[in-house]
Amino acid sequence: MPLLVALLLAQMAFAMVTTAVRQTPTIDEPVYVGAAVEYTHEHRLRHNPEHPPLGKLVIGAGVALADPHIGPSVTGDQGAVGRRLLYEEGNDPWRLMLWARLPVITLTLLFGLVVFAFARELAGVTGALAALALYCFSPDVIAHGSLATLDVPAAGFVLTSAWLLWRARRGPRLYVPPAGAALGAALATKMSMLPAVPVLTALAAVSVWHACGDDRRRALIRAATGAAVVALAAVAVVWVTYLTVDPKLRWTPEQHVPTVHGLRGALVDLMPFPEAYRDGLRVQFGLENRPWQGFLFGRLYSGSLWYYLPAALLVKTPLGMLVLWAAGAVAVVVVRRLRPAAPYLLAAPLVLLAAAMQGTRDLGTRYAVFLPLFLTVAAGCVLVVRPRWVRAGVAALVAFVAVSSLRTFPFYLPYSNEAFGGPARTRELLHDSNVDWGQDLGLLAARLRERYAGERVWLVYKGSGVPSYYGIESRDPRRVPAGEVRGLLVVSDSAAAKATGRLAELIGGSRPVDDIGHSITIYRR
Repeated sequence: MPLLVALLLAQMAFAMVTTAVRQTPTIDEPVYVGAAVEYTHEHRLRHNPEHPPLGKLVIGAGVALADPHIGPSVTGDQGAVGRRLLYEEGNDPWRLMLWARLPVITLTLLFGLVVFAFARELAGVTGALAALALYCFSPDVIAHGSLATLDVPAAGFVLTSAWLLWRARRGPRLYVPPAGAALGAALATKMSMLPAVPVLTALAAVSVWHACGDDRRRALIRAATGAAVVALAAVAVVWVTYLTVDPKLRWTPEQHVPTVHGLRGALVDLMPFPEAYRDGLRVQFGLENRPWQGFLFGRLYSGSLWYYLPAALLVKTPLGMLVLWAAGAVAVVVVRRLRPAAPYLLAAPLVLLAAAMQGTRDLGTRYAVFLPLFLTVAAGCVLVVRPRWVRAGVAALVAFVAVSSLRTFPFYLPYSNEAFGGPARTRELLHDSNVDWGQDLGLLAARLRERYAGERVWLVYKGSGVPSYYGIESRDPRRVPAGEVRGLLVVSDSAAAKATGRLAELIGGSRPVDDIGHSITIYRR
């Protein structure tokens, strides 16, 4: 068993590190890297208040090991700070981004051990290995676990809290406080984890109640105490995170903090968190009021669709995994032995998914990356059902998932399953972080040198990288008359999905000749 666990995690580590080495900075990464450097070198809270500091401090640990040259503090938007560090201070962005990503990769592997441990307690060794295999081959987890972003760390901390609360049914004094600390780590990483707070505090009360036995009066008092301990520990972790950045808690935002009215505003004012955290929530609510565009199944639209995330997950989750997720959810509800675990496995992800579906930013399944973590544990529970055909079916489906995942290597970000045509077709169905997040600029530069040396390049790139740094000499085709655009027209697939007017006309008058990582298309005019 230890050898199998090690092999699965080694496969996942190889996939993530290989991906991290190949990819140029995605849209969000320079923001987090720049903020991390500010936190660790200036001990100031200025940029990116909409995300708390903990995840960026984790990223900052890797950046510190890279020992980059850091120039004087600059003003400007948060993206510019990161781009200056990567491209204008004499640093090697390839090396710096790899070091920034390594701590997130390490956390992702550790959360795999949590998946294994949780499933082993519920379904035994065989179920735990099946759950770990699904986790290690999940394209979404590999894709986002290999980036210096916050989605997988936040989701992993919520899973860890739920697992510790499940263990608290047998030892509340030992497990309730660290469960609260894990919940606090999630809140100190991403504010979108706040809907899990009432769920996990309620589960703390349930666990303590169960541990108390038949004395109902004592159980009620202790259950309330357990819920309070989780809540207080979570709040304490958030405060400690901010104090780690700046013991004086100075808060000088570099961006506009909107005023939030009504019930939302009242709730923000009442939250027992530092002012910077509450202002970050106000920024998040302000972002929700912006007119975002979405793209689903070839349709470009303004606003959001409530069914966007379920539809996107249907595209981007391996088919065998979808079947096992559904079977696992049914098993933990129907099988009497597993039924007590159902709230610990299903309540938090369902509440988080419902909250994410109400958001206005239809930008990717990364907003629901907690589902592969929780539901792979549930999927392992299918093996509690004893008939041999169940074991054979689970083995076949896990193998199907593994083959589907390995076939997409190393292009995990644009993955889609076989029913929707695979990674090469994802751009026809989805956009943004589902397929093209600016990650293949370096691969584009290499392809242009190898196959198209000396040809004129017209580039529409959606990302945070600097094309000229990678040797791409290009012009923007949208700034000249269409008749002048001749040669290679290179367009990020996210930009092509949202193309209207001049860009749509240019693409329509061109023919595709090459595909870069399933995220950038080269056309010839």
